[in-house]
Amino acid sequence: MLTTTDNGLGVLDGSQLRLLRAIDATFLRLAGDWRAPEFRFPFLMRCKDLDTFDYYDNFPHLGLAATRLDPALLAAELATTARPTERIPAQVMEPTAFALPSAACYSIYVDLAGSVLPDEGVLRTTVGTCFRNEDHYEGLQRLLGFSMREIVCVGPEQAAKHHLVRAKEAVVALCTELGLDLRIEAATDPFFDKNSGKAKMQRLFPVKEEFVVGGLAIGSVNYHRNFFGDRCDIRAGAETAHTSCLAFGLERWVHTLTDRFGGADAAASAVESLS
Repeated sequence: MLTTTDNGLGVLDGSQLRLLRAIDATFLRLAGDWRAPEFRFPFLMRCKDLDTFDYYDNFPHLGLAATRLDPALLAAELATTARPTERIPAQVMEPTAFALPSAACYSIYVDLAGSVLPDEGVLRTTVGTCFRNEDHYEGLQRLLGFSMREIVCVGPEQAAKHHLVRAKEAVVALCTELGLDLRIEAATDPFFDKNSGKAKMQRLFPVKEEFVVGGLAIGSVNYHRNFFGDRCDIRAGAETAHTSCLAFGLERWVHTLTDRFGGADAAASAVESLS
């Protein structure tokens, strides 16, 4: 039984958790086939690292921070507040250096900052809990905090573009096996150089495409050109690295597959039979 609050907080029961683990294992096998080692990064990121990517300029509506509370100010506030308190007021919060990221791949670029990679580049995969300050939430389809699996290529331009082609082929094949009616649609929320016009950049190259089932985006492929390579000083041989990623929202896959197979256990069995 799924319990979801109006704040975008969801609970997975045993069957749903089995399904989430099964589909993530499928993605992890894909990463293994591509020789992308797995990394696990902290849940928090430094605000200054996100600001290096112009994150707060491009995605101000998604921003969430993790802040320390001043004990003395908090105690004084609670002494005059009805209990239990529903909200912690801003005046008891200290300035923070940490943020809750909205995507899993950002930490990969920060981790590689200053690196000179092999000419062919590198692949990495990670799964993280990501957070988005949305204007509304809806069950597993739109959550405040959710699980994201990403397979990321950091390397020369052609390697990054090849990763996108291979990723799309793999997702199409997977959805065909699972009987999902998939559409691939262009999306419009990539990173951009802050000195360039968004509309102009979108016309130059389709930098993000989403995998859509029943009107819900369950994953995407993203090409960032040399944006992260430039901001993090990552080189592939003598060139500034390009980056691309394949991303999956795991709870959205749980929702979609549960609907497709009529239940989480049936969906998990179908996914497990793929291995």
